[in-house]
Amino acid sequence: MRYGFYSVVFTVGIALLYFAHRYAWRRLVKDTGVTGAVRRLTAAILIAGCASIPLGMIIGRYVDRTVSQPFAIVAFSWAGFMAFLITILFALDAGVLGARLVARLRGRNVEVPSSEPNPAAPTIVTGPTPSAPPSTVVHPAQTPPAPSGLILPARRAFLARASAGAALGTAGGLFVIGARNAFGEVAVKEVPVGLARLPKALDGFKIVQLTDVHIGAMLDGRFLDGVVETVNRQKPDLVVITGDLVDGSTRLIGADVARLGGIQSRHGTWFITGNHEYYSGAGDWIPFLDKLRIPTLVNSRVVIGDKGPGGASFDLAGIPDRQGTLFVPEHEPNLGRALEGRDPERELVLLAHRPNPITEAAAHGVGLQLSGHTHGGQFFPITAIGELVHPYNAGLHRHGDLTQIYVSCGTGFWGPPIRILAPSEVTSIRLYAA
Repeated sequence: MRYGFYSVVFTVGIALLYFAHRYAWRRLVKDTGVTGAVRRLTAAILIAGCASIPLGMIIGRYVDRTVSQPFAIVAFSWAGFMAFLITILFALDAGVLGARLVARLRGRNVEVPSSEPNPAAPTIVTGPTPSAPPSTVVHPAQTPPAPSGLILPARRAFLARASAGAALGTAGGLFVIGARNAFGEVAVKEVPVGLARLPKALDGFKIVQLTDVHIGAMLDGRFLDGVVETVNRQKPDLVVITGDLVDGSTRLIGADVARLGGIQSRHGTWFITGNHEYYSGAGDWIPFLDKLRIPTLVNSRVVIGDKGPGGASFDLAGIPDRQGTLFVPEHEPNLGRALEGRDPERELVLLAHRPNPITEAAAHGVGLQLSGHTHGGQFFPITAIGELVHPYNAGLHRHGDLTQIYVSCGTGFWGPPIRILAPSEVTSIRLYAA
């Protein structure tokens, strides 16, 4: 089943890349009329850029970082630049098309009453006159107006070049801003959450959430060192990692991920799998993290706090990502199994990589769901798509009377090294007894 999944993703991805680069060729080369060396150079850049993206994904996952990192940075940077460029060019073309459509509709709505003479109509002179021979057509205007919507070739080329230049410049500027945000320092986002069933003794309990770190070809152990230092500065009571920690095998990036062992918290660090763990070999990563004292919750739960009778505590549950069943059949998410035998009067925090299980979580009495996966969209236009795909794309939301969900924008990034209006975060969640 996994090979069918990979085949579909690969085929769709290659098709999208081809049509995107073909569209860029038409707008940057064909429409602008460039020739000679510029035309050949642009063609070479577009072909190489298109091929680099799938190659970068493959090399980044299976080749040592000393080779893969420079290649991946170039390939994914090109992907980010092209995402901006295609979006801008498409918006410009849509605007031109809309303007032409409006002009055409307005032209059809103009009517001249038949009972009155039309001043713009030609005058037919049938008799001989001193200034014109018989049957001469005389127009009031010296030059007849051009047909509506007609743009002369020289003007068309100028407009195409101007719009292409503006799109290239804007895309380049947005890429620089986004890359600085992506590779910059990860900020701490503080989120207070009131929970109805939280014991008063746990008022102020601090959970630090990491998610979508994506250690791999581009983000390495040095990045993770900074994240661990930021986490420890928060003095957390509990640390949770809600999936997509890795993009690569334990052989290639295990030494980098091992730095998570430096996290310090009163009640430990807990992990759930995201979809990228299954692409990277979840069967190897789960025992690897166990050795770092970071256990994985697979349709299971634990008690956090005082485990003695009458002690102040709450339940922490975790489910695998839904794509896990494509790779590990027994990892089908099953919240009911995770909550078997639970006291419904106790507070319950659920770790789920995607926000999508929120409806089921509310039905099972979850007080707070912590999720990631969306990256907050990471950058436009993905932000707009994320709002359509996920029930909640980023931030804290209430779902029903009892349940809340917090969706983190993510700690690292995936694909294009860009973040705009969706900053990376280490989330510091302070629980209060509501």
